[in-house]
Formats: sequence, structure tokens, C-alpha cells
Amino acid sequence: MAKHLLITGLVQGVGYRASFARQAGNLGLRGWVRNLSDGSVEAEVNGEPAAIETIITWSHQGPPAARVDKVIVEDTANSHDAFRILLT
Repeated sequence: MAKHLLITGLVQGVGYRASFARQAGNLGLRGWVRNLSDGSVEAEVNGEPAAIETIITWSHQGPPAARVDKVIVEDTANSHDAFRILLT
């Protein structure tokens, strides 16, 4: 199972990517997370369905300093072998 997420709100400059990566790693997920130039955060995750649902639920809140306005989740067929923070 794999999902693509687009997270909008106050999600840059608040440790969102690092927190997302830590959560994903703890859940055994693979994929990536990155900041976009419009101020949003984008991620792809693949792994066990329950772990993906957990990271999606977490994404709606994020780390303490974040303010998440919206999380758009779409299916994707992409597969990854590790979890990475992408710079762009």
C-alpha cells in the first residue's frame, strides 16, 4: 500500500519534515517528505496499511508548533526502499 500526501498550513519552519520522518521511521514506513515552494509539505509513504493510516492521522496535527489546515491523501503506485527527507 502506498499514499501521496499534501499537507498545507503552517508546516515549514516548525520541524514538520523531521517529525514526519521520525514518525514514519518508527512505523516502519518507506518513502520521502519534502518542503514545496508554496509553503506546503509533500510526502509519499508505503508500507503496512495500519502504519499508513497512523501517519495520515498524525499528519493532521504534526509537531507542536505546526498548524495544519488540510491534508490531501491520494493513492500512488510508487514504491520506496527507505525513508528520506528530500531537500527539494
